[in-house]
Amino acid sequence: MIEHRPFAGLGAAHHGWLEAKHHFSFAHYHDAARENWGTLRVWNDDTIQPQTGFPPHSHADMEIVTYVREGAITHQDSLGNKGRTVAGDVQVMSAGTGIRHSEYNLEQGITRIFQIWIVPNQRGDPPSWGTKPFPKTNRSGQFVALASGLAGDENALPIRTNARVLGVTLKAGEAVEYRFANTERHGYLVPAIGKIDVNGVTLDACDGAAITDETVIRVTALEDAELVLVDAAA
Repeated sequence: MIEHRPFAGLGAAHHGWLEAKHHFSFAHYHDAARENWGTLRVWNDDTIQPQTGFPPHSHADMEIVTYVREGAITHQDSLGNKGRTVAGDVQVMSAGTGIRHSEYNLEQGITRIFQIWIVPNQRGDPPSWGTKPFPKTNRSGQFVALASGLAGDENALPIRTNARVLGVTLKAGEAVEYRFANTERHGYLVPAIGKIDVNGVTLDACDGAAITDETVIRVTALEDAELVLVDAAA
């Protein structure tokens, strides 16, 4: 089963400095039918204006993956970490027992990100943060694990949950397959750019596809595309 969730129908928040779209209930947007997708809890599509961002705030007991689509995000936290993650790269914050951080767009142009929250396997672990480059040429035509808590994904940023976040880039006409471990897994696929077909369902850029009861998905690029997929536990 693949449920198409068009970008225009997502939750929205407009703050001047921030334009946000919510694939799941978040902040003041609530949809009882879209509280989560398995252990995937949040997928926000954020556009952040230059020299603005999220001031210091706290998180706990959540795995937070930030995929930078355009521009760059600068992170600073209560553990003393500070780093700048640029377009195409990924940062992970395991909030654990609690962490306070800020995220700013200190660039001259806008920054666009996907921010993805996944419920951890357990509570009470110490917080941590990390970032890593993932050149798009390395994931051309193949899914590459960007952040993962699954065995075999040693090159991905670690997360403390039974899930993985993957990326792939495709040229128009190219196709790629992804196999889930079983039909109980919950997939959520979003093209950052481009138009695609996934098992006969057409998605435009930034649309969501909620996937379950599928063993294999075949993604065909109808135009040049950049995709992010979460494979999460039920």
